[in-house]
Amino acid sequence: MARLADYFVVVGYDLEKRGGCEGQGRILQRFPEKDWEDSPFPQGVELFCQPSGWQLVPDQLPPSFFVAVLTDINSDRHYCACFTFWEGLDNPQLQKAEASEADEADEVLSVVQPAKIFAPKSLVLVSQLDYTEVFRNCLGLIYTIHVDGLSAPLETVIGNLLTCVIPIAGGSQRTITLGAGDRQVIQTPINDSLPVSGSSVAQLFRQLGIANVLCLFCAALTEHKILFLSSSYQRLTDACRALLAIMFPLKYSFTYIPILPGKLLEVLSTPTPFIIGVNSFFRSETQELLDVIIADLDGGTVTIPECVHISLLPEPLLQQTQTALSTVLDPELEVADHAFPPQSTQPSALKIQDKEIRAVFLWLFARLFQGYRWCLHIIRIHPEPVIRFHKAAFLGQRALSEDDFLTKVLDGMAFAGFVSERGPPYRATDLFDDLVANQVERIRQEEACPHKVMNHVKEVAEQLFKNENPYPAVAMHKIQRPSENSQNNAQNRASFPMLDDVAVQLFIDHAAAKLKTAPPAVKPELKSMVPSGPPLGELFLAYIVDRNGNVMANSARRLEVVRNCITYIFENKMLEAKKLMPAVLRALKGRAARVCLTQELNQHVLQNRAVLDDQQFDYIVRMMNCTLQDCSHMDEHGIAAALLPLVTAFCRKLGAGVTQFAYSCVQEHMVWTNMQFWEAMFYSDVQNHIRHLYLETEDGGQEIGALELASEQSRLWPTLSKEMQMERVQKEESTVFSQAIHYANRMSYLLLPLDTSKNRLLRSSGLGDVESVSNSYVTNSIAGSMAESYDTESGFEDAESSDVANSVVRFINRFVDKVCNESGVTNEHLKALHAMIPDIVQMHIETLEAVHRESKRLPPIQKPKLLRPTLLPGEELVMEGMRVHLIPDGREEATGLMGGPPLLPAEGAIFLTTYRLIFKGTPTDPLVGEQTVTRSFPVASLTKEKRISVTLTMDQFVQEGLQLRSCTFQLMKIAFDEEVASDLAEVFRKHLHKLRYPQHVQGTFAFTVGQSGKMVVEHKTKDKNQSLKTLSKNLVKSAKRTIGRQYVTRKKYSPPTWENRSSFQSELDEDEISVSEEVDQSSLTLSSTIRSSDRQTMSNVVERACCRDYQRLGLGTLSNSLTRSKNEPFRISTANRMYTVCRSYPGLLIVPQSIPDSTINRICRCYRQNRFPVVCWRNSRTKAVLLRSAGLHAKGVVGFFKSPNAPTAVPSQADSTSLEQEKYLHAIISSMPSYSENSGRNTLSGFTSTHMNTSGKWGSIRGSGRLSAYNPDVGTRLAGKESPQPNGGPSEAMFLRQQKAYLYIIGDKAQLKGGKQDSFQQWEVVPIEVCDVRQVKNSFKKLMKACVPSSSTSDPNMSFLRCLEESEWMALLHRVLQVSVLVVELLDTGSSVMVSLEDGWDVTTQVVSLVQLLSDPYYRTFDGFRLLVEKEWLSFGHRFSHRGAQTLGSQSSGFTPIFLQFLDCVHQIHLQFPMEFEFSQYYLKFLAYHYVSNRFRTFLLDSDYERIELGVLYEEKGERKNPQVCKSVWDYIDRLNKKTPIFYNYMFSPEDEEVLRPYTFISNLKVWDFYTEETLSEGPSYDWELRGRQERAAEETAEKPDTGGPKSQRHIVWPCYDNLTKAVPDAITKLLQDLQSLEAELGQATDKWKDTWDKIKTTQRTETKLESKPSFSSSLLMSSNLSHQRRSQGVYLQESGVGSSINLALDCEASATSTPVPGRPSTSTLYSQFQSSESENRSFEGILFKRGALLKPWKPRWFVLDKTKHQLRYYESRQDKECKGVIELAEVESVTAGTPAMGAPKNIDEKAFFDLKTTKRVYNFCAQDSLNAQLWMDSVQSCLSDA
Repeated sequence: MARLADYFVVVGYDLEKRGGCEGQGRILQRFPEKDWEDSPFPQGVELFCQPSGWQLVPDQLPPSFFVAVLTDINSDRHYCACFTFWEGLDNPQLQKAEASEADEADEVLSVVQPAKIFAPKSLVLVSQLDYTEVFRNCLGLIYTIHVDGLSAPLETVIGNLLTCVIPIAGGSQRTITLGAGDRQVIQTPINDSLPVSGSSVAQLFRQLGIANVLCLFCAALTEHKILFLSSSYQRLTDACRALLAIMFPLKYSFTYIPILPGKLLEVLSTPTPFIIGVNSFFRSETQELLDVIIADLDGGTVTIPECVHISLLPEPLLQQTQTALSTVLDPELEVADHAFPPQSTQPSALKIQDKEIRAVFLWLFARLFQGYRWCLHIIRIHPEPVIRFHKAAFLGQRALSEDDFLTKVLDGMAFAGFVSERGPPYRATDLFDDLVANQVERIRQEEACPHKVMNHVKEVAEQLFKNENPYPAVAMHKIQRPSENSQNNAQNRASFPMLDDVAVQLFIDHAAAKLKTAPPAVKPELKSMVPSGPPLGELFLAYIVDRNGNVMANSARRLEVVRNCITYIFENKMLEAKKLMPAVLRALKGRAARVCLTQELNQHVLQNRAVLDDQQFDYIVRMMNCTLQDCSHMDEHGIAAALLPLVTAFCRKLGAGVTQFAYSCVQEHMVWTNMQFWEAMFYSDVQNHIRHLYLETEDGGQEIGALELASEQSRLWPTLSKEMQMERVQKEESTVFSQAIHYANRMSYLLLPLDTSKNRLLRSSGLGDVESVSNSYVTNSIAGSMAESYDTESGFEDAESSDVANSVVRFINRFVDKVCNESGVTNEHLKALHAMIPDIVQMHIETLEAVHRESKRLPPIQKPKLLRPTLLPGEELVMEGMRVHLIPDGREEATGLMGGPPLLPAEGAIFLTTYRLIFKGTPTDPLVGEQTVTRSFPVASLTKEKRISVTLTMDQFVQEGLQLRSCTFQLMKIAFDEEVASDLAEVFRKHLHKLRYPQHVQGTFAFTVGQSGKMVVEHKTKDKNQSLKTLSKNLVKSAKRTIGRQYVTRKKYSPPTWENRSSFQSELDEDEISVSEEVDQSSLTLSSTIRSSDRQTMSNVVERACCRDYQRLGLGTLSNSLTRSKNEPFRISTANRMYTVCRSYPGLLIVPQSIPDSTINRICRCYRQNRFPVVCWRNSRTKAVLLRSAGLHAKGVVGFFKSPNAPTAVPSQADSTSLEQEKYLHAIISSMPSYSENSGRNTLSGFTSTHMNTSGKWGSIRGSGRLSAYNPDVGTRLAGKESPQPNGGPSEAMFLRQQKAYLYIIGDKAQLKGGKQDSFQQWEVVPIEVCDVRQVKNSFKKLMKACVPSSSTSDPNMSFLRCLEESEWMALLHRVLQVSVLVVELLDTGSSVMVSLEDGWDVTTQVVSLVQLLSDPYYRTFDGFRLLVEKEWLSFGHRFSHRGAQTLGSQSSGFTPIFLQFLDCVHQIHLQFPMEFEFSQYYLKFLAYHYVSNRFRTFLLDSDYERIELGVLYEEKGERKNPQVCKSVWDYIDRLNKKTPIFYNYMFSPEDEEVLRPYTFISNLKVWDFYTEETLSEGPSYDWELRGRQERAAEETAEKPDTGGPKSQRHIVWPCYDNLTKAVPDAITKLLQDLQSLEAELGQATDKWKDTWDKIKTTQRTETKLESKPSFSSSLLMSSNLSHQRRSQGVYLQESGVGSSINLALDCEASATSTPVPGRPSTSTLYSQFQSSESENRSFEGILFKRGALLKPWKPRWFVLDKTKHQLRYYESRQDKECKGVIELAEVESVTAGTPAMGAPKNIDEKAFFDLKTTKRVYNFCAQDSLNAQLWMDSVQSCLSDA
């Protein structure tokens, strides 16, 4: 029973303390005066009566009522029902009270005019029960008695109210009366554990909506701060009550203030979670709260701040809950679309709806918490049950361990309360217990069917409603309300009287005395055993299998593998086990397999021990590690828990009395450092022991669970005697104590590392901040060389080990404190434990030392032998091989995922040489263990290196590793083996860095090659004479500046060897300079300016690529003493011979004849880097020229491209320069024949206005940020052609021919802003948008990541094609190609073009080179391409060193592959025109590789000037000391090309003067296979010496006799492993190889392949000429009269795989016939008059076998000897009309008897063979017999002699 009301309080306005605008309240009277013992009077009631502050008002307000909730220090809630009404005061009285503060009073008076003002007064009931309506009625009654002056005395009514006692629960009803003729019925709930909500929950949903309330619900459960706003106090209280009601069965345990007074608003900034209501009046003050979720009840909104993340319910629960709620709140929704909706689908009445909503939430909690009782650990039963919840197991078995929401809920305070309240197994149960235990199955089956769910919800709702309203029919309330007139004349009413406290107190005392004598009317609570429901495991297995049945079958196979492997290990069948191992380790990723492993291992443990031999032990440990590796630190599947007893059971004998247990090898896992894991383990063990404790007393009821047992014990407890009770308590306590000791031991096992001298403690987690070092296979691999170094390493062993010991002791102490306090261990025992722990740890350390010592004596595990890489001549090892594992990256080919064997991961060594970084090793997968895997790249191509930590699948240890990325599209992810000391890895990184970024170009491999000497780590020495050094530097600078008047001779530079490398830098800086004063200007001929040592190299200058090319193009010659005829339009200028005009240009330049050198000096200043326009190519047909230059400086643009009348305030100097520039351009234009022909100027003025505006004409090229598609008719229009473009796109007839400009200047759009077109000039500026260097750099980085990803990903946004697209590499190629094609069009139609972009050395170079390549077939040959690169890229100063970041100085600028982009463009053109290039695709790849490899000096340094300075440019031909070392890539290619046709394109058959116009759309471009291909068998194939060496090594090993059976001739070719060109060569290469080997066998001198090929080509051509029907394929390959069919067939060849089509081509005898190609007339048509076969003059005919020219097949043919035509013809057969071939007798030199050759017809006499030798080749014939042969020989002979 409980009091209905504890206190009655009258609170009034405190007139004395009125200060400022804020008033205060004062308690006028309270009853009873003395506090009740069981509920003290709450403080601060007066604040809560007027939450918005006490204020006087001018008008009387109607009475108000609300309930506030106060929480006391014991967290009991007090409900304060406040009834407030307003009483009149006289103003004068107010003035008296305010005498002291007159001014304020004046203000008040001025506002408040009426004579009366009103003050609030509150009647407050304080109660521990929440009966809102009853309180409203009671207080209303008291007010009515006061207002209407009823006869009942107030004292009696209040006395009755305070003495009214009602039962708390039980579903009874009480009628109460207060003695004023009133009557009320109070219904108590049946079960007080269920909250009472009235209709508040339904109200809350109406105010906020489903999503918002769910959001608040989740926020409250996950402990966020929630604030309600409303202008109604009662609504605030209701909303808060509703939120708590839907949280049931969890109870909210944080701050809960439904109505917060304004004075206490600072409570809102508390750091703890809360649910608080505040009047909307204070809305502005809640704005700056950053982490509070604000729910506005009046506006229906919920505002969540940015920094707050609310975890929502897991799907599918969230969806199902929302559906159920909307069905309850809006039942019309599901029939809204019905044609005949049912009559009544109104939602239930509010009260009922309220219960339905709560039922949905109960159903939700039943699903969230189902099976929770199976995860309770009962640690103590007596005297009080102590229960813990095993969170990890619950999440694991529910498969929700990743779920944010549930994890947070289980961690929360509310759930902790839930466990302690609902955990005990013997207690009263309620609706929720029933739902969560007995209806789980029903819920699971119905969850998918909303109708069934609704039926269930309605049933639960009914129970909830019945709980709150046990007698719904009864409602006999009789309450007086104040009469109307009393409310109206309230103005003149007396104020609420002071009550007689003595009278009230008498009532209270009287009632208290009565209560004491009355018998207690409490029904005893019905306790029972709480049902647990079906176990978790079964539930969820069923659940998962329903969803995907096939999972089980798959995992059954895996489990079988695991079982078999374990069986093999214990039967000592180690080979079998080894084969299964990789599969087992893969299977152990799955949870079922891990559980299976622990069960299987358990069966092999006898009496807590299982002694194994070394190999068994190794395998078992490896499997344990793999199992633990995938466990999270929570161990939600209980795997670590199951392994814990096993790691202390499996062991091996190491020596006399020394045993090593498995735990010393599985310590590297997070789970062991997780305190919660140890607690959960401890509690479950304690539970088992306590269960056994009581099972012994029962008779063998083994099946009883711990909770059932505990419940039974709790039931019996009251019946036991005191002694029995004490005994049980002691037994339990000592059980817990002994377990604690056991766990202290266990923890020391797993936390103390084997080698305690190392601080190898596990990660920073709970064990102090001790760094972790991999504890590796301490079993035995560390033994061997590394072990000694560990042994002798530290002289501070004691200090360090004690440090380890201390942190372990601290960890165990913390654990013991926590579990012992929770499980009620006595203090004495706890102290004893603390004393024991350090001893336990110390003892364990001592045993470990012995184990560690012995384990080092074990023979080391056999690791694969380290393979040595083959090195180039002159390449040396900088660091010996370090054992590493090569980890697979994102390329899946080698990992076996795409079929084929898993070549990676591989184990081997990493070698650092002066040139490359090489990994060589063998795959770890035993099935491919005999293959070698090689991955290497040049050190110079390294672009990024980062540290990674890698987990190796086999060993399960996290290793430190490196990820190295190279711009040759290679990536190495390596993990250092544990035998590699970490400082060694660091040394490796430093060396790598030093080699990658040498101080100076001369530190690169191309310069240091072959200079032996071990690498010495340099020590920097401080310079003594700093000032001298800077002086000398400045000298060099000024000398170079004045180099026109003086010239510098320098010491010849000799590259340093490794030893003196350190002094090398200073040598460069303090470079000795001899300056010879003022050399006479006239005597300064070209030769005198070059370094003295190079005087004789004048001829070299002339030989330079540029000069040779200029002479070829007819642009000028350097003839005797530089004189030349004046009528040539261009001349070679030597203005730059000293590199003074432009440092980055070559010494000799082509300029217009009419421009003197002095002008050049002035013009060059307008251009960036002084790179003024020079001619680099001339079209031999149209004589149009191609010029290149840098972009203009801003000042040069002004007045240059602006129209002359634009007013420009520019200094005169700039004007004159721009005039000179104009002159320069005119000189170029006037050099063009087309200009001189048209004497009149073609004015463009009329046209410009309409067409030449840049936006229309070039818009398509200029594009936006993303590249726009190139509109192909631009080129056509510019070129003035009216035929449609081959690239597709219509022509525009409007663009008339004469409107062509003579010179187009391709400039950078950004530079040419504001430039106007001058109508009278003959040039036109084409602004285009160029990709800047940054774009290329970023694009390349993305391209590398796309082609060589660092890790595999299943994210569809990271697929290869998506990444490729995002890199925009193809778009950049498209842009460059597009501009180039445009320029080609212009040049081809006779306009000159000047490419003037950026600094003139990146994009300009690309465009200019591509234009020449497309326009001039010469550049598509070997010599031409070399010349093109030497001229445009090397001489014109593309900054190879800077762009390739080759030295320390350019390291920051990063790698920018401008040249690679160019090569890729060439590759795209090559793909489209395979017959136009003499070189193959491999040639391009070779250049792409070696331009970054730094193996050759060709691509080092930034300009000719720098090369001359270093003496690299003109290296004497005879100076080569070491013929092995090639300094130039071109020499190397020439040499290699002589040996092998690898660079040659067999399909080369160029057209004369063919201009190529490739398609440039992105859809026409292909990804270059250079980026994606890999050869793991031998590494990149671009260093050819390595190939020879590798093959020799392979042959040597193969020579050993092979005793095996017959070997198969078949060989499997793996795409990412084998070198395809070698394994599957194309047909011609194969034939040439066979030819060479046959010649070698026959002992003949082998021809060079090129000679052989040329011979074959010529014979093929002549045969084609002779035959009347040239076959399609042979002519395709060999002749060049296929102009109209070329492109399509070339493409066809490309697609079909070169090998097949070439085979077809060469087998000219058997080739299919095709229509003769119109072209040159062949010889046979000359005799067309004799064409009929009858009239044919056949002097001799018959069948002969003829041997084919190339593939040497013997074929029977019908031969006819024709004397008239003097020829020998042959046909397919006698009937054949068409002649197959002709041998002109005029060419026959002799006829001789022959010998049988290979493949000749069998069974034929040797003498039947004869040979016919012509000037071109030897024909081999074979007749049917020797007689026939003689006849043929005679006949031919006679024909010859007749002639």
